Amino acid sequence: MQTHEADIFISGGGIAGQVAAAVFAARGFSVVMADPVPPVTEADLDGSDLRSTAFLRPARELFQACGLWPLLEPHSMPLDSLAVIDTTGWPPVVRDRRTFAAADMGDEPFGWNLMNWVVRRELWGYLKDAPGITALYGTGFRSLVNRTGEVIIGLDNGARVRAKLAIAADGKFSPLREAAGIEVHTTRYGQKSLAFTVTHDLPHGNISTEIYNEGGPFTIVPLPDIDGQPASAIVWMNFGPRAMELMEMDVAAFEEVMFIRSTGLLGRMHLKGHRSIWPIITQTAKQLAEGRVAVVAEAAHALPPIGAQGLNTSLNDISALVDAALKSAADPGAPSVLSAYEAARKPDIAARARVIDAFNRVARSGEAVVQALRLVGLKAVHDIQPVRKGVMRAGLGPR
Repeated sequence: MQTHEADIFISGGGIAGQVAAAVFAARGFSVVMADPVPPVTEADLDGSDLRSTAFLRPARELFQACGLWPLLEPHSMPLDSLAVIDTTGWPPVVRDRRTFAAADMGDEPFGWNLMNWVVRRELWGYLKDAPGITALYGTGFRSLVNRTGEVIIGLDNGARVRAKLAIAADGKFSPLREAAGIEVHTTRYGQKSLAFTVTHDLPHGNISTEIYNEGGPFTIVPLPDIDGQPASAIVWMNFGPRAMELMEMDVAAFEEVMFIRSTGLLGRMHLKGHRSIWPIITQTAKQLAEGRVAVVAEAAHALPPIGAQGLNTSLNDISALVDAALKSAADPGAPSVLSAYEAARKPDIAARARVIDAFNRVARSGEAVVQALRLVGLKAVHDIQPVRKGVMRAGLGPR
C-alpha cells in the first residue's frame, strides 16, 4: 500500500482546491490534493464549468501572493462599474437604473472576470510544475481516521495519506465533510441558473450589469472579445421549470428570448458554445472544523450567484485558514489553528448567507409589493453615499 506523507491533504481539485494547494505550497507546506475527476480545461468538453467568476480585490491579492496572478491576468476583464436595472413584467419594462462605480472605492476595478474553465486550466498548468504539491486527479477520497496528532486518509485507489490537516474543498456534497461528521443546513428556492457565453453587438464598457425581474437576475459580466466581437458571460436565474424550458430551446428562439430579457441593452446577443444549468441553494455547514478537518468553499457554504459572493467567499476561507496555519507552522492542524479559522470565518459566512438569502427572495419575486420594496431599496442603497460605500466595501469582503 502506497503512503503519502504531507502537511496538508486537500479533498477536491476544483478552483478552491487548486488555489488552496497553490497557496499552502507557496507558504512552505507540503500538499497532497486528490480529486476523482480529471480537470476539464476546455470549454467544449463534457463537464466544463461554463460559469464565470468576478474575482474581487482580496482574491487578486491572494493570487498575487502565491504567483498565480500573472497566469490569470491576461485572460481577465476588469470590472469598472456595476449597473443594476430594475424591471417588471414581460416584455420587461425598465423602472430604474443605478450604477456603482469602482472609482468610489479607489483607483482599481471592483474585480476581474474570468471564465471558470480557463481558471482551472491555468491553475492545473501551474500545479503540475509547482514544488511541494502532489496532485492526484482521478483518485478520490474514501475514508478518514481523525486522530489527535494526524489524519489518515484512505483513497479509492488503495493508497493512503498521512497529514497534519485535512481540508474539505470537495463541493456541496463533500464526502470528507460527511466523514468528519459535520452537518449542513440547506435552503432550496425552486430556482435554477443558466450559465453561458455570448457575443453582442454593442461594447460592454467594462460594466457588469444585473437586470432584475421575476425569477431572479439576468447578470451580464464582461469578458475579453471573442473572434473580434464584444463578449460577456451570462448568469440567468429563473424558477426551475422556466430554466429547463430555456435550457432546451433551440438557439434562435433562445437568443430572441435573451434579447427581450436583457432589454436589448447590448444589442443582439449570440450564444457561443453550450449552456449549463445549476440548482440554486443556500447551504451552510453547522461548523467549519472537526478534529483535524477544516471545511472550505462549497463544502462550507453554497450561495446563490448574486454579487460575486460565492467563489470570493471561498477564497476568503482559504486566506483565513492559511493565516491561522502560519501561526503554528509545525502543526497546521492543531486545535488552535482550527479554532482561529472558525472564529475568523463563521460570522462572515453566516452574515453573507443571510443577506444573499433575503436579497434573492426579494429579487425573484413577482409580487407587486415586493417589487416596489426592491425598487425603493435600490434607490436608497445607491443614492445615500455612506450606505452605497458601505455596501460596496462589504461586498468586496474582509480585508
